Amino acid sequence: MVELEPISVVVTSVGTEQQAVEISEELVAKRLATCINIIPCLRSIYRWKGKVCEDTEYLLMIKTRHSLFGAVSDAIREIHSYELPEVLEFPVGAAEPHFHQWVVEMATGVPEAEPEAEPEPSFD
Repeated sequence: MVELEPISVVVTSVGTEQQAVEISEELVAKRLATCINIIPCLRSIYRWKGKVCEDTEYLLMIKTRHSLFGAVSDAIREIHSYELPEVLEFPVGAAEPHFHQWVVEMATGVPEAEPEAEPEPSFD
């Protein structure tokens, strides 16, 4: 069996569904992630600037190559509205082999070229 590159699950949380979708679409379009699950209604309790805060958030579970963590983190921080976004990587110790291969094949870090628009037909 061929040794596959290690994969990871990266998690982050955001305050709105719109931002969850925006980050997810950007990461998948740039091929920094293979698949992202958006989990709504996450309740977060945390200390921020001397106060205990509580918010409802959306959790993103991002499947990617371990080697792309830096690029994924950078892309999230570019878009994220939080001053200090949570970006955590969890290495995957084992995965179903076909799923593992799919993650490695799809998360290349190289966006596919946009298909060229077809020329307008000429009716001359």
